Amino acid sequence: MKSFSKRVSLVALSSVLALTGCAFANDNGKKTTTHVKAKKVVQPVQGNEFANFNQWSDVAAFIDQMAEKNGFDKKELQATLNKTHYVDSAIQLMKPAPPGKPKNWAAYRSRFVEPVRIDAGVAFWNTYADALARAEAQYGVPAEIIVAIIGVETVYGRNTGNFRVMDAITTLAFAYPDTPNRTARMNYFRGELENTLLFARDERIDPFSLLGSYAGAIGWPQFMPGSIRKFAVDFDGNGHIDLRNSPVDAIGSVASFLVQHGWRKGEPTVFPTKVDMTENWQRFIGQGLEAKYSLAEMKAAGVTPVIEPPENMLFGLVDLQNGAEASEYWLGAPNFFAITQYNRSFFYAMSVIDLSRAVRASRNY
Repeated sequence: MKSFSKRVSLVALSSVLALTGCAFANDNGKKTTTHVKAKKVVQPVQGNEFANFNQWSDVAAFIDQMAEKNGFDKKELQATLNKTHYVDSAIQLMKPAPPGKPKNWAAYRSRFVEPVRIDAGVAFWNTYADALARAEAQYGVPAEIIVAIIGVETVYGRNTGNFRVMDAITTLAFAYPDTPNRTARMNYFRGELENTLLFARDERIDPFSLLGSYAGAIGWPQFMPGSIRKFAVDFDGNGHIDLRNSPVDAIGSVASFLVQHGWRKGEPTVFPTKVDMTENWQRFIGQGLEAKYSLAEMKAAGVTPVIEPPENMLFGLVDLQNGAEASEYWLGAPNFFAITQYNRSFFYAMSVIDLSRAVRASRNY
């Protein structure tokens, strides 16, 4: 699930963000009616690791809401937030990339479908073959797809992030960079801060023990805290969900996430296709992360599959821009778009699919 990430030409992006990945869904809490005297607003100072969030009026309102909605003790929560650091690097990394640079699928793919990830994917599969087989049987998600997602996200646990999640998410919740969607993004991260605190309370762990990406994604599969609480599973059966230390929990949780975002057992993901430049196929571009067109409808507009797909499925047109070179085109089936809910990017989903094929081929060699 990963989840908000600059790794995508994204996520979900992810999308990212494009929003993702691993499933970026806000919990819509009920409105509070508590009113408190506003505290003096102190603007964040860039680079100040010891900015006092408790002096910010929006933080005070958040604490009131957490007390009323979730039963947190205000003084204890103030003490927790008093230990939280403002992370300027999270702000800088969240800023959008400069416009104008063309997307390049070949360059993006080469970062993820490469010998290190392929070899590590084979080793991971061999080590956790039983758990992967059990996840495939229970959820209907092929083992190679689960393996590939964990490989793309963290190279099988090697790169899970070293930001304190509380620091990163609190910073983004109250000091998100000035972008057109700033209010929505801050609201999203405030929901993730709520979920971080609830998850830590439920699991009886120190919230500051959670390390992750600059956006707060956690563990082997890079789930945001809200996705952990909603989609993650205790797949190793020890009574706890631990995506940081349990690859088996990560395996089950990736499968659970995909199924809850539309994965269909036994169905394909993509079909290579060609487009007739004289026809009206462009109307299928930019139509969202959803398979919603019939095969007949797409063929009539100049989309010709290289391999004939099933007639009774719906599809979306996937365009993979390749810099100065010609774009690649694919028919995306519902399972392709289920992967994009992990990270809202065509590049991301195709890299998962290509890595999954490469790992399976290498393992079976």
